[in-house]
Amino acid sequence: MNNFAFILHPIDPKRDVARKFPLFGKYLTTEQIDYFSAFFPPVYLSEIHGIRSTATGEEIMGWFVACPYTPARMVELPVETVYRKIIQTGKLAERLGARLLGLGAFTSVVGDAGITIARGLDIPVTTGDSYTVAIAVESIREAARVMGIEMKSAVAAVVGATGTIGQVCAELLAREVPRLLLVGRRPEALVQLRERCQGSGGAEVQIATDFGRLAEADLILSVSSAMETLIEPEHLKPGAVVCDVARPRDVSARVAAARDDVLVIDGGMVEAPAAAGGAQFNFDFGFPPGMVYACMAETMALALEGRYESYSLGKRITPSQVETMAAIAARHGFRLAGFRSFEKAVTDEQIARVREKARRASG
Repeated sequence: MNNFAFILHPIDPKRDVARKFPLFGKYLTTEQIDYFSAFFPPVYLSEIHGIRSTATGEEIMGWFVACPYTPARMVELPVETVYRKIIQTGKLAERLGARLLGLGAFTSVVGDAGITIARGLDIPVTTGDSYTVAIAVESIREAARVMGIEMKSAVAAVVGATGTIGQVCAELLAREVPRLLLVGRRPEALVQLRERCQGSGGAEVQIATDFGRLAEADLILSVSSAMETLIEPEHLKPGAVVCDVARPRDVSARVAAARDDVLVIDGGMVEAPAAAGGAQFNFDFGFPPGMVYACMAETMALALEGRYESYSLGKRITPSQVETMAAIAARHGFRLAGFRSFEKAVTDEQIARVREKARRASG
């Protein structure tokens, strides 16, 4: 049977540690969990069953394994130390029998974005970035549709534009909108990306390091790897759509509390194709039953395809990789799930209320 493994790690230390070790999550502070995570070994989480291709009928199995480091630890520790721990976690996956390893959250962006980790293992590794991009762009396109925003006349912005995911999101959006704003913290890298985007599409491409410029955008795709929130209520125009792919989140919780005239959606949620009994993940990673992150879905789709290769790796993903991965995933039955915002389902009624509030605020 084809199979895979996927690495998770605690994003929200108390909440996520409690999913596996309830007492630790209950009694330890975030600071204590950050500290002790440096000394904890890799953790076996669960065995996965019930993922079945709609094209071939083939079913795969897999495993969730956890690197214990929190985001704070991954930033603070020497990159070589972080590599070693992620490779140790990958070795656990190898011992379980995994033939392909997916890297989740910060494990996919640390250092050289998976290249060193792949060299340290005997199985191929993917960051899942190609399908993450495909679903992010599809999400912003669909959110624009339900909000009555036409891509052909919209101003779009990419936050974290010079990152691995941000670069290719920008290249793809430059083909669909007339004006694109690239937002990041490295002006030189933004200039280089602007030139590439202008070559791939017909958009007028501008760059910015000031988050206040986001108020110009109808559509915002946020894909940074920042530790802190970046997008605040004052940054958004009425009726704006924000797709937050980043984990930890780029969008402040203040936006949900203060701005009922904007639509914020969580990026990257995908419905996995399942056998009759449904997909069995046997671990609560915060999604509804049968739903997975796009990076997980890429790993699963590659296993269903029998394509055991390091598909998405390093800091440069191409549009053609994204398009190929999207086709593979679609063939096997993966599809964009319904919208969620701050981990809660978004209803049609909520969208209608946002549209009405935006109309009044703009009117």
